[in-house]
Amino acid sequence: MSPVVEVLIGVVTDQPLDLAAHEAAVSDRRAGAVVSFQGVVRDHDHGRAVTLLEYEGHPTAEAVLREVAAEIAADPEVYAVAVSHRIGRLEIGDPALVAAVSTAHRAAAFAACARLVDEVKARLPIWKRQVFADGTEEWVNCP
Repeated sequence: MSPVVEVLIGVVTDQPLDLAAHEAAVSDRRAGAVVSFQGVVRDHDHGRAVTLLEYEGHPTAEAVLREVAAEIAADPEVYAVAVSHRIGRLEIGDPALVAAVSTAHRAAAFAACARLVDEVKARLPIWKRQVFADGTEEWVNCP
C-alpha cells in the first residue's frame, strides 16, 4: 500500500516564517526522517554588502508553490511536504524560504527536500530588490 501523501503547508506570505511549524506539520509516525531547509537573507551578494531585501510575488506565486509541493509529494517515498516563501521587506537573517519533507528514510528525505527547494527557486514567480550598503539597489528574479 502506498503512503498517503500530503502538502500540509504551501503559502506565500508577508508574515514571518516558522521552520519548526513546517517540521511539525510533516511529522508522521511512519517517518524515519524529516529534513528541512531554511533559506535566510545574507549580508552579501557577489562581493557586495547587502542591507535588506524586499520580495514581490506575482499573483500566481502561491499556486505555483503549491503545484511544486504537490509534485514532490507525489513521490511514493514522500509522506508529507510543507513549504513557504516570504514576500515583503526582510532584514539580514530573516528566513525567506522554509521547507520540510518527511519520508521513511534519510536519503529519500534529503533528496526530496533538495528537489523541493530547487524547483521552488526555479519556478516561483517572485522577484527581490536587493539594497546594498552603498545605497544602490537591484531587482533580480529569484530563480
